[in-house]
Amino acid sequence: MEYLVNEKNAGIILEISDNIHQNEKYLSELDGAAGDGDHGINMNKGFSLAKERIQTNMSFSEGLNILRKVLMEEIGGSMGPIYGTLFTKIYRTIKRENIITAELFLSALHNAVTGLMDLGGAKVGDKTLLDTLCPATEAFKKALENGNSFTECLTAMSVAAIKGKESTKLMVAKVGRASRLGERSRGHIDAGAASCCVILTSMADAIQEVMVLD
Repeated sequence: MEYLVNEKNAGIILEISDNIHQNEKYLSELDGAAGDGDHGINMNKGFSLAKERIQTNMSFSEGLNILRKVLMEEIGGSMGPIYGTLFTKIYRTIKRENIITAELFLSALHNAVTGLMDLGGAKVGDKTLLDTLCPATEAFKKALENGNSFTECLTAMSVAAIKGKESTKLMVAKVGRASRLGERSRGHIDAGAASCCVILTSMADAIQEVMVLD
């Protein structure tokens, strides 16, 4: 069985932060097509602040706790509460667990989806980060149901996250600031879907690097 040890794996969060930093310009450019063009800046600010406070010997859940608090309490705009909610749901699912199995990770993903839908009322097809998160979660679930390993489930999640992000290019925004553009929002990848893709693929890669096979 494959599993992730919670203890001393806050490095997963640090790796996500590094990838957000590397994609700051890209995310802001995407946001500029339908918003203020500051999505990458705000994302990088939040993850960088968290990175300064996270130590590598902390647990994965401790790292998540620091990140979610920074996003909820110190980052303005819509990004803070949205991603703060996502990481809060994941954190609360795993915080008391020493070992994180594929089944537990799937529960964390499902809780994140539910939390975000409850927060803003968005759904798949509205051109938001849910168009990345939902298909990624579903792909992980299907892979697990088919008897695949945790690593294989994470790979399926990453592939679906990328496809989900790309799918937003053909969508018309239904919620948020971009919805004011109507048909003009079509033809552009949603910045939130893109940042969610960075987070999920980075998390998958980082977990695979420290996965335990027993």
